[in-house]
Amino acid sequence: MRVEDLDDLDRRLVALLQADGRASYADLGEAVGLSPAGARLRVLRLQERGVLQIVAVTDPLALGYGQMAQIGVVVDSDARAVADAMSAIEEVIYVVLTAGSFDLLVEVVATDSDDLLAIVNDRIRTVPGVARAETFTYYGIHTHRFTWGVR
Repeated sequence: MRVEDLDDLDRRLVALLQADGRASYADLGEAVGLSPAGARLRVLRLQERGVLQIVAVTDPLALGYGQMAQIGVVVDSDARAVADAMSAIEEVIYVVLTAGSFDLLVEVVATDSDDLLAIVNDRIRTVPGVARAETFTYYGIHTHRFTWGVR
């Protein structure tokens, strides 16, 4: 499904849920002019089509992860296999196959600098197929949006 396939009601429901993922079907229905049952059916349809997923978003800093970084990874073998291996590392929260200077972009969370070094040096760089890993440590997250895509 593409964004063009969403009608105005779908877009409004998604925007409301992006603002408050715990909104009741009654509140959603009232906001868009549907019954609670109608809002529920719309939301379930969006979920079934893979357009919408309602999840809890955590703050790594509040959970004790004081260090975050993006790791640019160059591989010398199958990039998908290396991506699978990266995804199995607990501290890895995001893996993207990409083109350009790096084959993968891997986002990690760590408790501190020593933990980040252990993750990069002992776990990421030792994955078979990793030719090079370059670390981009975060000073802070400037923008983190959850409201894109349907406006």
